[in-house]
Amino acid sequence: MTKPSAVQLSFTMFVLLGAISALTPLAIDMYLPAMPAIANDFGVKPGDVQVTLTIYTLGFAIGQLFYGPLADSIGRKPVLLGGVALFMLGAIGCTFTTSVDVLVWVRLLQGFAGAAAAVVIQAVVRDMFEAEDFARTMSFITLVMTVAPLVAPLIGGYVSVLAGWRAVFALLALFALVMLMAIYFKIPETLAIQNRQPFHLRTSLRNYVKLLVNRQAMGLILCGAFSFSGMFVFLTAGSFVYIDIYGVAPQDFGYLFGLNILTLVIFTTLNGKVVKKYGSPKMILFGLSLQLIAGVGLFLCWIGDLGLVFIVPCVMLYVGTISTIGSNSMALLLNNHPNMAGTTSSIAGTLRFGLASLMGFIVASLPGDKSWPMLTLMGLCAVLSITMYKVFGESKKC
Repeated sequence: MTKPSAVQLSFTMFVLLGAISALTPLAIDMYLPAMPAIANDFGVKPGDVQVTLTIYTLGFAIGQLFYGPLADSIGRKPVLLGGVALFMLGAIGCTFTTSVDVLVWVRLLQGFAGAAAAVVIQAVVRDMFEAEDFARTMSFITLVMTVAPLVAPLIGGYVSVLAGWRAVFALLALFALVMLMAIYFKIPETLAIQNRQPFHLRTSLRNYVKLLVNRQAMGLILCGAFSFSGMFVFLTAGSFVYIDIYGVAPQDFGYLFGLNILTLVIFTTLNGKVVKKYGSPKMILFGLSLQLIAGVGLFLCWIGDLGLVFIVPCVMLYVGTISTIGSNSMALLLNNHPNMAGTTSSIAGTLRFGLASLMGFIVASLPGDKSWPMLTLMGLCAVLSITMYKVFGESKKC
């Protein structure tokens, strides 16, 4: 297959692919500040509105299993265009919904549609780039996906105050429209016709089983999933630990969170510069080793009651390595399954998101007035991540 041109490797392409991947983070986080207003407008309890977030996650998880095989069959671009168009219609539906019950069903549809971008983008990048270039590109895409949840609540908060909560979804629909046009004009079809696989349910199920019983494939998938889950634990409980337990002012939490983003930028840039020289296997081991140090450090912070001054650097190091681990684990995985990259991305995304949600549920179910649930679960995720790689994912050929 012809490899990408200099144009395809441009900064503009990095930003465009990252922006498309940011659809779901924006859909999840941008309307969070508007939730109380939605509850007041519909005259329902806060929990009734919170269901709209859970149902989006459910649709997102289910959609990933569907879009991967479809993208391997009919091509990347039609699936991406269809998914983003359906996502835009979902956002428009949310804008004009008349009850929280309707909002729940529309969010389910929107989550299902949003999965297309998450799955297909990885397959597109795999089609375009070899393993190390894939890792380099995906590390920047992961960076955009991680920064999006940071800025989304700020944008949503201002928009909801100035124009009401419906304007948040209207803005999301407008963003989806821009992405739809960008995909149509700027993203090429990357799956050659001779590499497409006829879509058969039995074939799709067989491919899923093939991956699930492949020790190295599952080792790489679970390695990335546990690493990501540790960050999700922090996203779930971090604000409560920092603000309620250690007394950080709410307006200052954003600055401490920003340190994580700064560290992530540094490691992402480093990975992009040296991954072609050292290769994905060495870079993923580098990231996993640093994350393990951070995880053990967080556990020691709980044991020794070391306080926020030690917790913050450990969290920074943990979050900073996310893109290095995630992009290189997917590079190794997809490099060994180039002819079913969409299917592989589907099951990897579903397990990653599902495991992260499970970890988030666990930490939310544990005592919220203590720091040990977050610290110990992040440490556990770091241990499990490097274990999955060393025991199952490191050496054998997929």
